[in-house]
Formats: sequence, structure tokens, C-alpha cells
Amino acid sequence: MRVTIGQINTTNGDCDGNVARILSAIEKAKSDKSDLVVFPEVTIQGYTSFDWFLDPDVVRSALEPLDKIIDATEGITAIVGTVRPSDQPTGRRLYNSAALIRDRQLVGFADKTLLPEYDVFDDPRYFEPARERHLFQLGDTKLGIAVCEDFWNDKTFWRQRLYSNDPAQELIEMGANLLVSINASPFNKGKMRVRCNMVSHRAKTANIPIVFVNLIGANDGIIFDGASIISDAHGKIILQAPPFEEFVETVDLDCGVPDARCLPGDDIGTVRQALVLGIRDYAHKNRFDRAVFGLSGGIDSAVVAALACEALGPENVLAVTMPSPYSSRESIEDSIDLSRRLGMKIIEKPIINAFNTLRNELGLPDASTTNDRAIENAVENLQSRLRGNILMTISNAENRLLLSTGNKSELALGYCTLYGDTNGGLAVIGDVLKTEVYELAGAYNRESEIIPAAIITKRPSAELAPDQFDDQSLPPYDTLDPILELYFEQKSSPEEIIAAGHDATLVYDILNRVESPANEFKRRQLPPTLIISRNAIGIGRRRPITHRYRRDRKSSCVGAVT
Repeated sequence: MRVTIGQINTTNGDCDGNVARILSAIEKAKSDKSDLVVFPEVTIQGYTSFDWFLDPDVVRSALEPLDKIIDATEGITAIVGTVRPSDQPTGRRLYNSAALIRDRQLVGFADKTLLPEYDVFDDPRYFEPARERHLFQLGDTKLGIAVCEDFWNDKTFWRQRLYSNDPAQELIEMGANLLVSINASPFNKGKMRVRCNMVSHRAKTANIPIVFVNLIGANDGIIFDGASIISDAHGKIILQAPPFEEFVETVDLDCGVPDARCLPGDDIGTVRQALVLGIRDYAHKNRFDRAVFGLSGGIDSAVVAALACEALGPENVLAVTMPSPYSSRESIEDSIDLSRRLGMKIIEKPIINAFNTLRNELGLPDASTTNDRAIENAVENLQSRLRGNILMTISNAENRLLLSTGNKSELALGYCTLYGDTNGGLAVIGDVLKTEVYELAGAYNRESEIIPAAIITKRPSAELAPDQFDDQSLPPYDTLDPILELYFEQKSSPEEIIAAGHDATLVYDILNRVESPANEFKRRQLPPTLIISRNAIGIGRRRPITHRYRRDRKSSCVGAVT
């Protein structure tokens, strides 16, 4: 059997545009003389379209786009991800389904059984679980179709499972000799390797070929990397689609030729590709051709500059440097040097006069003459908010997407200014730890010095007060980031983090800062954040603002105040 992977980039709610991409891929499959073309999960409507799935008109018209696809399938079989209405009197109004279409006939649907509600997923809010499983006969082939999560519960692969049943294994036990899994599996570090191993293991264990097709593209902060996979019955990966790009190609299931491109997906270069796709898709799908951001002369805004220029082209990126009374001349010169190296436009809009005028109008003393920390914060934040106003005004006037440049380490501990440096339409590195920001800079400088060495080697500073440096307010990043990684990405407890070799007092201090109501209040108002890890700051991590939380050696109970 010849199978075509239809790894296409969809947009939420753009049924016409998504169907056009499906039809184009079907024609390519026909020209390849393919027998079967497979598309990702909810290809037609887009995943995830969140509460649009609850709208009555979306439910009512869910199957209408299938008509054009059915008409295009003469001489070929297609599997297309879609939603379909439920005919049951109770329960959710939609199923998350795979439509099987053969030679201009709708053969039937395979509905999703396991509905995830962790991380960015909330499927039980929208979908009714499948009531049964069945095979489809394609000539001599008994075809089993699993929709995303239904494939991800193999008890012989995962040490811990969320569900007691395994729909994919049930299909295998029913006699499937070809298993197709359609997916919208978001990117995070290391996940490509996991998928490769998972698909290969299942195929080898069941002794059947597996076609695993994944969505590509970014919708809001969720990035889908594609990297679709076909394994033969021996567990050999005979096709590995490239990540972060559309891919429509065909392979013979019995070719026996392994594909050497099975990607690890855990290196900094892969993170760079993900962020570039995230910027490009978020901008273009929201009708922005150009971007603007504040360039401080520091490492964070320098890396955002490089990512934005790669994603949108340097001619479409505007950097704004906004010196205050506390900005160093070196930072301004480093910003100009970076802009020259990247080929992007830079403008200077000093905030000194506006800052002095407002400070005097508000009766705020010079921060260096007071020991009142609240006054010092107000003076520092005033500078950041003036910059935010300038950037938002340019964004409005020139229809540019404003990119926020704060990193995950700072955002986790609330080291940011609400309505200041948190302003923006997209938080580019809000899920990137500070140490990873430096790694990204190193990746850009691998061939030549794109980011000036002076920016990389300088001591990090917000430059909002005389002689101010990050390590006066935060632990050193090489100490802080491993703790944050364990807490956020591994969901480790304080005790587990301490057992990993970290100082107990420091661990409790950091986690109490992470979970403070004031810092959650800030994070709740961040722009959409490009997600590159598990349990990222953003829609996948839900915490109350109003709460009492403290951890120390005496109590590890959430809600305990000591």
C-alpha cells in the first residue's frame, strides 16, 4: 500500500482555507499514485478552537465542509480529522472524529475515546467519548483508526497511564493489520524522540505498520511541530516528516528502507525552529506583516530580535531603543550594533523628559535619595510603563505586532512590570528559561557573530536604577533555572527538588515567590505565550490569583500559611 502523509498547517475556524489545503494534498497524493492519504486531528475546523466547539452554528454545520472533500476522492482513500454532531439526547454535542472517505463515498467515522484535560487540552468540555470501536475493510487491509490520545496509552510503553483502557490496542486485538493515528500533538522539548520511540515500539510489538500523522502550525501560543511518522511492521521508521513545515509525501509501507531523520527534538536548534514558526504563524494568521519591540541592549530582547527577523524578515521588524536616565551608553551602542548585524531598522525614542515630567508631577523623589522600597518600585515601573506606552502607540499607528521580550525565569518570579515590559501581542520567550536564552544566542552565533559578544557577556540588568543588576533581586540564573525546570516541567515537589541537591531554604523561597498571588496576578495578564515545554506559563497552567500558599519545612500542604 502507498500512503501519503498530509501534514498541513491549519487555522482555527478557517474551514474554507483548511479544506483548500486538504484538496491540494489529495491531488498531490493522486499524482503520487497513492492508495491512502491521511490528515491530522480536526484538520477541517482547526485544533484547538476552544469554545467555538460549543457554538450551535459550528455544531450544526460541522459536516458541511466534508462535501467538497468527498467529491475530490475519486480513486483514492482519505482519512480526515473533523468534528461531527452527536445524535444522542444527552452528553456533549460533538465527537472528535476521523472521517474515512473512499472513492467519493463517506465510509464512516472513527470517534475519539480518550479525552485529555491536562496541559493545554480540555476535550471533555467539548466532545463526547466514542461509544464503540470498529475496523474498516480496505481491500485486504483491516484498518484501525485512532484519534490522537487513543494511541497514547500503551501499557507496554508508558510507566504511568491516565486511562485504564487502550483503544489502539483494542483495534489491534480486533485484527487490524494497519493502524492509523491522526494527531494534534503540540511541541515540547524532547517530544519528537518520544513519539518516534512510541510509534516504533507499538508497531514492532503488534507486528503491523503504523501511520502517525501530526498537525503542523502555531495557533495562539500552542505550536504543533508535525514530524509525522510511518513505521513498518518491524518497527523501522520508514518516513519521518520534517518538523515545523508542511509536508505532503508518499511512501510504500513495505519498502523496508529506514528513514534516518527520526529527530531527537530536544536540542536548542529545535526550540529555535519552534519559536520562529510560532512568531510567523501568530503574526500572519492574525494579519500582521510587521512587528515592533523594545530593544534594551540586553540578551532577552537581542534573542527576540533575531527570532523575529528570521520569522518575518528583517525588513519587517522595527526595534525601538528608549533610554532612560539610568540607561548605559554601552546598551544603546550594543542595540545599534545588533540592528546593523540583523539588518533591521532601529529608532531611538528617549523617555528621559517624559519620565522627569511625570515623576515631578506625581511628587516622586529620585529613587537614589530614598530608602522606601515602594517609592523605588514606583519610579522603576514608571520607566517601564512609559516604554510600554511608546511601543503600543507605534503598534497601533503602524499596525505592527508588539512582541514582549520577558523570559520564563523572570516571569516565574514576577520580575517584570505589569503594563510595562509585559505589554505585547505575543510573549516570544515567556516559556524560555534565562539559561536557554543564552543557549539560543549561542545557536545564532554558531556560524558568525550575529548577536554581539558584548550583549552575551554583560551582567544582566534592567537598568531602571543606578547600579542595578538582576542578581540583586533574583538568585543566579544557573542556580534558579534548574529549580524552575524541576518545578514547572517535571512537576517535582519541594522535597524532590531538595533531594536533587538544591538548598532547602532557596527552594522554598523560590517556590513561594512563584506561587505568590501578586505574581500570579501579573502572569494572568500576560499576552499569549509561545509554549515550548510541559506545564508552561500560559493556558496550560491554571492557578488561582486569590489564594493563600506557602511552603516551608513545617508544612507542604497547599493553602497552609505559616
